[in-house]
Amino acid sequence: MANDAVLKIEGKEFPLPTMVGSEGEKAIDVRNLRAQTGYITYDDGFGNTGSCTSGITFIDGDAGILRYRGYPIEQLAEHSSFVETAYLIIHGELPNAKQRRHFGDLLRLHSPVHAAMDHLFEGFPLGSHPMAILSALLNSLGCYYPHLATNRVQEDLANFEEASAIAISKVRTIAAMSYRKSRGLPYIYPKRTLPYCENFLHMMFSQPYEDYVCTPEVAQALNLFLLLHADHEQNCSTSTVRMVASSGANLFASVAAGVCALWGPLHGGANMAVIEMLESIHAEGDDGSKFIESARSGKAGHRLMGFGHRVYRNYDPRAKIIKASFDKALASLGIKDDPLLAIARRLEDAALSDQYFLSRKLYPNVDFYSGLIMRALGIPQNMFTVMFAIGRMPGWIAHWKEVASNPKNKIYRPRQVFTGNAKRDYVLMEKRA
Repeated sequence: MANDAVLKIEGKEFPLPTMVGSEGEKAIDVRNLRAQTGYITYDDGFGNTGSCTSGITFIDGDAGILRYRGYPIEQLAEHSSFVETAYLIIHGELPNAKQRRHFGDLLRLHSPVHAAMDHLFEGFPLGSHPMAILSALLNSLGCYYPHLATNRVQEDLANFEEASAIAISKVRTIAAMSYRKSRGLPYIYPKRTLPYCENFLHMMFSQPYEDYVCTPEVAQALNLFLLLHADHEQNCSTSTVRMVASSGANLFASVAAGVCALWGPLHGGANMAVIEMLESIHAEGDDGSKFIESARSGKAGHRLMGFGHRVYRNYDPRAKIIKASFDKALASLGIKDDPLLAIARRLEDAALSDQYFLSRKLYPNVDFYSGLIMRALGIPQNMFTVMFAIGRMPGWIAHWKEVASNPKNKIYRPRQVFTGNAKRDYVLMEKRA
């Protein structure tokens, strides 16, 4: 009681319990607020609302901290890989050698899609957006593996290991096939001998008689891109996955919903917006200098994309990591005279040295560099969000499991403040004005 908050409404006081997380974050428990007072909280965008407790990812935006299961993102980026980090996020601990081999074997086993799914791809019109295909095909996995998608929580949890491996492995295969479908290219099937990222690039860019072989620097850049996007706490798509999971829906249905949420330009479109900004600057014959001056003046239509972050009030910790990898990948690809890259460098220099941007903490974020990496790898802009979805899959899976495993889980059901018409009587047609 000593640490309870007290809410005073209409002359009455109501005690509200408080909560403290493992990293010292504080919350007021309002679960019984409506029952006690008749009031609800109003928090547009849920920016101040804790919808759950979670043990997966910790973020301190003010301090620029990101940790998966307690491990700093800097250490994972230096020593781990996307696949190992995926195991960590999903299962809560780093794998030992035997567990890592078993996990890799499951991913290799499930990398091909069911032969009948080829016909599903053929049903989409040429030029269909890859995100639409990805969401539909992920959801359809429940039809091909009905024993993993029963919508009976305990049964789905009993088969969780297989279902999670299928989701992580097949998302890259479906993504590569959707890319090739959109270009009228024949599908390239996965190779069991290739690691996760190299296999994906093989399925994307190989030709029937000529395999695509990426440089180690490119493979590492893609590994880091996926690792750095593997989870990011309660963002829009992750909250969507948890919302769907709270109804008892199976893993495949839940992550397919996550894809749809990620598709929105306010969530998954940030790295694509960076390239569109650079293309717009170049089309105007500007080397970036005029754009920087316009951004300083706050001129409409001249917003810096890929700078600053809603969560990180200082520097995005992922940006520094991915920048170094980006520079190495560019060098290995021999890319030097790209006008968009030159503009990006000028914007980057301004953001890191100009007092206007420094005072507003408009540092380059992970989206700035990841958009440039995707472009350098030859991945088209309509695939950028698909790449984001591949990386985010482990986080979605872990959050689905966290919800499904909670014996006290309640279906998510936010309240609203109704602002429509009060009660009114029906008017017959002949009496209406």
